Amino acid sequence: MLNQAKILLIEDDRSALEALQRVLREEGYQVVMMDRGDTGLACAQEQIFDVVVTDFKLPGLSGLELVRRLHAVKPRLPIILMTAHGTTEIAIEATKLGAFDYLLKPFEMEELLDLMAKAVASSRLMSEPVILGGSQSAREAIIGNSKAMQEIYKEIGRVAARPVTVLIRGETGTGKELIARALYQHSDRVAEPFVAVNCAAIPETLLESELFGHERGAFTGADTRRIGRFEQADKGTIFLDEIGDLALNTQAKLLRVLQEKTIQRLGGKETISINVRVIAATHRDLESAIREKLFREDLFYRLNVVQIQLPPLRQRSEDIPSLVNYFLRKYAVELGVESPAIQPEAVDFLRDQSWPGNIRELENVVRQALLLARKYTITRDHIVQVFAKINRSGDTAEASMAAWISEYLVKARSGQMDRIHGKIIEAIERELVTQAIQLAEGNQAKAARWLGISRLTMREKLTHFGLRADTGSDEN
Repeated sequence: MLNQAKILLIEDDRSALEALQRVLREEGYQVVMMDRGDTGLACAQEQIFDVVVTDFKLPGLSGLELVRRLHAVKPRLPIILMTAHGTTEIAIEATKLGAFDYLLKPFEMEELLDLMAKAVASSRLMSEPVILGGSQSAREAIIGNSKAMQEIYKEIGRVAARPVTVLIRGETGTGKELIARALYQHSDRVAEPFVAVNCAAIPETLLESELFGHERGAFTGADTRRIGRFEQADKGTIFLDEIGDLALNTQAKLLRVLQEKTIQRLGGKETISINVRVIAATHRDLESAIREKLFREDLFYRLNVVQIQLPPLRQRSEDIPSLVNYFLRKYAVELGVESPAIQPEAVDFLRDQSWPGNIRELENVVRQALLLARKYTITRDHIVQVFAKINRSGDTAEASMAAWISEYLVKARSGQMDRIHGKIIEAIERELVTQAIQLAEGNQAKAARWLGISRLTMREKLTHFGLRADTGSDEN
């Protein structure tokens, strides 16, 4: 997602500008630098960028005015505002005017990188077109011309431009996010923001704040006011993925938002009107969840105004050849293969599989087969080897983990060990930190971001386990 992302960086402090540029370029971003607000605005209007990062205090034009003017002409371009502690309210005003988010100075570089990754992902979700029907040259396409997929395309055409809530259902890996993006791109809100939230990926304690925002002091760690995803999506579309994983109390608040079209930030009393089109998705059986009192029936009916049911891959195996060709072309560019090819027998073998992981699993298999074939034609044997590798690694990992834990438990039962919970957790954490820092080639910020911890915490872990940041090996 980050490859070749183009960033406009506007900052009048030369040393800060160069430091930010160095960090962003190390992460693989293409960076254009400006030191004035007026020239930065002109550059952003004339060129195509994935994200704009601007300071608040600038010569020529303030960051706040830049946000206002730029958002008016490019409402889908994410803008990140950097500001000092004393101008928090101004940063919030910038968010209301259309800024994607803001950073309070001083900040850790991993904070910027985390926010940048989210902004680039948001930019790509809005700007990269999703082609219906399977263009082999498209970067993002919904592939397949089976009867089942033809019905999906018709349904998208029928409801995309209507201001109705849509519930997308289907097994994991069937492409629900692509359908949501297609609905957005064919709607009358296409010029406005598209905000995607994976409800299962955010801890329950933070999800409510993520969706609705919070006021300063609303909870421990809420040092500033935060604008939520619903406010960011105002006039546009919000995609709530894995809606079936919402806790019941969050479900109740979401229901109120859908009914009243207003929100309240956590810890706040202000009622804020919003105009947001909601698209939701889930792989869960919501009817069973309703019977088990795990999902609210009234919320289900609010979300289920229009339902799009995606078929699993095993029910549209006639689309597999087209999908295989699409993934071959997609990853051939990444892996440097000029003319990717696959034998018909290999494609037939793929069509005969059950694909419990659906399209996502097929994509992974094709990519690994392309690597294994080493620029030669992919054969049936290559596919068989990939399946054997996947199954073997999964079985071995699970068996190894189970045997290791069993050994600890046997020793605990016999009195040879005690407090094994802490010992097991520490051993796993040590291995996790070691492998992360090695894979990141000693880059602490990168490894910390992968693990979802701060760089300070990463440094503490390295010290605690006696590891060097350069290789992750023991210092002793």
